[in-house]
Amino acid sequence: MIPIIDSAKIALKDFGKSKFRTFLTMLGMIIGVSAIIIIMSAGEGGKSLVTNQIESIGSNLIGVLPGASDEEGPPASVMGVTVTTLKRDDIQALMDEIPEIQAASGYVRSVAKASHFNQKTDISFVGVNHNYPVIESVEDRIQYGRFFNEQEAEGLNKIAILGSQVSEDLFYGENPVGKTIKVKKNNFRIIGVFEKRGTEGFLNQDTQIFIPIKTAQKILLGIDHLAYARIKIHDGYDIKLVSEKVKQVLRDQHDIEPHEDDDFSVKEQKSTLQTLDQIMGAISLFLVAIGAISLLVGGVGIMNIMLASVNQRVREIGLRKAVGAREKDIMIQFLIESMILTLLGALIGIIIGIGVSYLIALIARTMDYQWDFIITYQSVLISSIVSVLIGLFFGFYPAKKAARLNPIDALRYE
Repeated sequence: MIPIIDSAKIALKDFGKSKFRTFLTMLGMIIGVSAIIIIMSAGEGGKSLVTNQIESIGSNLIGVLPGASDEEGPPASVMGVTVTTLKRDDIQALMDEIPEIQAASGYVRSVAKASHFNQKTDISFVGVNHNYPVIESVEDRIQYGRFFNEQEAEGLNKIAILGSQVSEDLFYGENPVGKTIKVKKNNFRIIGVFEKRGTEGFLNQDTQIFIPIKTAQKILLGIDHLAYARIKIHDGYDIKLVSEKVKQVLRDQHDIEPHEDDDFSVKEQKSTLQTLDQIMGAISLFLVAIGAISLLVGGVGIMNIMLASVNQRVREIGLRKAVGAREKDIMIQFLIESMILTLLGALIGIIIGIGVSYLIALIARTMDYQWDFIITYQSVLISSIVSVLIGLFFGFYPAKKAARLNPIDALRYE
């Protein structure tokens, strides 16, 4: 162990003489390692965001989108194409024919300006039916007033439930129940206000207002189709079997022949999570590969500085050989120096990566995303192991070159 410790001390002393050059040499390692840490942490944080949101509303949800889809991609409606095959009657048929369904609602949404006297704010209005609080598990999240009932949802009533930010922007925190706001030249009476909900499903729930879906379709949008639907089933039922029933009811509703493809897509919440995991995993893998390129570039830089170090220390190497140092001793010394460089770069990269990952999580949380700060031991372990391997691989050639120097020629070197 003594020779190894001595070699490490010599390496650190030599690096200390040229700090700036040493830092530039390690820069590729620092960037590569920090990139891997940040990417893997962001991937885990993104997964936690989706998982937390699903857990908050339950995993027993089924989504229905208009338009067919296959294994190679989402339905056209997800890509911004208007598909008009899904109707409110379809939702009612599902409720009537499938007893396992606890609640179901169609959704339509758009953006507009809402005003109260001279106060104005940008909003998203969402048309839903009376089942919305049950489906989204927000029955106890209403701060003032109430949600509309089934009769109100079917009667073209101009009533609204505000998100907390809309209420703050228009009424400065006062209880606005009973007052009116104007949306697209229509007056809506406020019957409720949600408490602060933050961002769910990448949408800020606090800047939305919720109105009866029939009112949204007929009065504000002039349409009769749905953007999508969500279905919540009772606990204890097999969600896959219920999904098959949903498909059959919708095929009957749309008069689809046995040989014809569906004109809708049915997705379970869990399968959506799995799909997102696969997508995020693929993106993370791609970005980690880019980080690995930085590590390789850093390895080349380390090999260059080690070759320069060999050239600068030819006489030292010759002297050591003249007093009995073996090729193995010289080789070990230079390999240790190479690995110290890579490990120092990796350590700095790990510290920077953890710091940036924490900052990302902090910013996401200030934006009301349920983003967890996660640093996996795998990312730290992989970075450390790869750094050692790179130090060995790219340090081998300079070390071999140093070990093979002829002591007589080395002592004559000027």
